[in-house]
Amino acid sequence: MTTPWSLHAERALPADTTTRAIATEIYRSIADLPITSMHGHVDAGVFDRDEPFGDPAEVLVTPDHYLLRMLVSQGANLAELGVRTLDGSPYETDPRAIFRKFAAGWHLFRGTPTRYWMEHVLVEVFGVEKPLSADTADEVYDQIAALLASDAFRPLALLDRFNIQLIATTDGAADPLAHHASLRARGWGDRIVPTFRPDPFLALDGAHWRDHIDALSVASGIDVASYPAYLSALEQRRQAFVAMGGVATDHGTTILNTTPLADAEAARIFDAALAGTVSAAEAQAFGGHMLTEMARMSTEDGLVMQLHPGSLRNHDPAVQALHGPDVGYDIPFATEFTRALQPLLMRFGHHPRLRLILFTLDEDTYSRELAPLAGVYPAVRLGAPWWFLDAPDAMRRGREAVTETAGFYNTTGFVDDTRAFFSIPARHDLSRRVDSGYLARLVAEHRLELDEAIATAYDLTVTLPQSAYTRT
Repeated sequence: MTTPWSLHAERALPADTTTRAIATEIYRSIADLPITSMHGHVDAGVFDRDEPFGDPAEVLVTPDHYLLRMLVSQGANLAELGVRTLDGSPYETDPRAIFRKFAAGWHLFRGTPTRYWMEHVLVEVFGVEKPLSADTADEVYDQIAALLASDAFRPLALLDRFNIQLIATTDGAADPLAHHASLRARGWGDRIVPTFRPDPFLALDGAHWRDHIDALSVASGIDVASYPAYLSALEQRRQAFVAMGGVATDHGTTILNTTPLADAEAARIFDAALAGTVSAAEAQAFGGHMLTEMARMSTEDGLVMQLHPGSLRNHDPAVQALHGPDVGYDIPFATEFTRALQPLLMRFGHHPRLRLILFTLDEDTYSRELAPLAGVYPAVRLGAPWWFLDAPDAMRRGREAVTETAGFYNTTGFVDDTRAFFSIPARHDLSRRVDSGYLARLVAEHRLELDEAIATAYDLTVTLPQSAYTRT
């Protein structure tokens, strides 16, 4: 009889037996604590409709850019993995064929965090007993499909099963938030909240910027025909998010800059954008100015400001043209924080109502820039390792790089930043194991007492995420 597929209870904990024993004790103290998931990309409509999820390929494969990019790197193409084409050219619509393609490439994920998360999802969530492979693909598909069709696997039921006490969606600035209003009316408003994402409205040279401005006018009820009206409309929409329980904003930027402009110059550039004559340099300057304006607004409405620069989006223009954005061709590059954030922090770094959470894809900045910034400015907190860095070894490196300067209490605890809803428990579990291992080393080296380490682990899991994501 074949032994059922199972995961080792001490996976991702330290290898040496002394430290592992301590880490196991710390981990057990936090393993079952509730999840706070404050930087997610699950569509609020999924929760509002509360309908059964789709097929296994639609749920686990096609939306996960980690999976897609690895398979593409080994010769697959996005169309055969079910990613819709914009020009009407054929793409795979048979979910079983898509899942088979993923299963046949399962070995490609050895040593990656995707392997860790997907093993957790398959074994712990769906109860799969046979390791995934080309030979078991159909059997695993059928098992998952049957569960996805059941009431126990509907979105709201899974919030309880996954022990998610609070989850934030990410929503455009002009989103009417109808799904959140519906959820609040049904009693879910304290567990599912929106996050204000204004990026397309701040990028004056974006391909669809004028369409976004028109939508902003409709959503706010303010005719955005001038720079002052633009600011008023953004402020009005932020208040709408607050009314729906929102606690944070979310800002991604390619080049980090927070240099403010004089009002007259900002108005001139905005008018140029309305006229369709804005230059790339003007748009970039305006975007930096608006990051500082977003911080100013946060000091007034208390929304936590999340900032994650340093990703070159849509690295391959041909792929973007065929499939659209967000399909895994975003590539990190070196980011400078110290000078870039100085204008913003000079104005608001000590303001009692600003909380600025910084994320990075550039490990070099952890100890050189980010930890020193968080270690002195009261407004700054460090987010968890982000995207390509939320892997076991990168998490350990991040904790080692920032703790000696910023401590534990200038960080946020884990932030999962995922569209893959079913992987949220796996990602948080991995973070808890890595933190337990790091704390265990401090205990083994007699730098912390065990009771201090257990208390710190609790704070990293519960206290710090909750306090970081509370409107000031």
